[in-house]
Amino acid sequence: MRILMIMTSHDKMGDTGHKTGIWLEEFAAPYYRFKDEGVEITLASPKGGQPPLDPNSQAQDALTDATERFDQDADAQKAFANTVTLDGLKADDYDALFYPGGHGPLWDLANDTKSIALIEAFVAQDKPVAAVCHGPAALVGAKGTDGKPLVSGKNVTGFTNDEEKAVGLEEVVPLSIEDEFKKLGGHYTKKDMWASYAVVDGKLVTGQNPGSSEATADEVMKLLKA
Repeated sequence: MRILMIMTSHDKMGDTGHKTGIWLEEFAAPYYRFKDEGVEITLASPKGGQPPLDPNSQAQDALTDATERFDQDADAQKAFANTVTLDGLKADDYDALFYPGGHGPLWDLANDTKSIALIEAFVAQDKPVAAVCHGPAALVGAKGTDGKPLVSGKNVTGFTNDEEKAVGLEEVVPLSIEDEFKKLGGHYTKKDMWASYAVVDGKLVTGQNPGSSEATADEVMKLLKA
């Protein structure tokens, strides 16, 4: 089995002067869930090379078993530092597509035409497409095979407005996943702030927040094994 993980290349939190990027847990937890199942993983990003890590995701209270495992894993760090660009990637070569979050995707992957084309190709081939936390921003520009927004009529979740307010960034982010999904006709649902919550609709899998990373990855593996 082969999974393509696409990560953000965006490192600026609007014009606040703060850094952003990928939330480490949202990469590390799915990465090891897949790796431990013997999956071959390709890491990609719009600019290629080392994707930016949100410094807050390396703070003590954000660390988990998966992030600590990554810190000790030279092979994983090397793979992470050498992501390929999206050029030439084909859905034919993979069994599933996965987007980790962090705030970065709100700025780049939400509008990245190559990423959107890949999502649409995976959907057309009826392969799992998954995203967690802010990763679902990558889905907002994608369309289904019927030409409607991909999330239209689908059960979905993603980082909530309440969670965005809790981290004080509701005025900084360029889009709200909760609002955007509702606007596009998605059946958006959520659980309590920071609770683990993953939603599956056909081959589309979305997770609410960093604590949903493992659950989201597990749902992808269930689809691949079915």
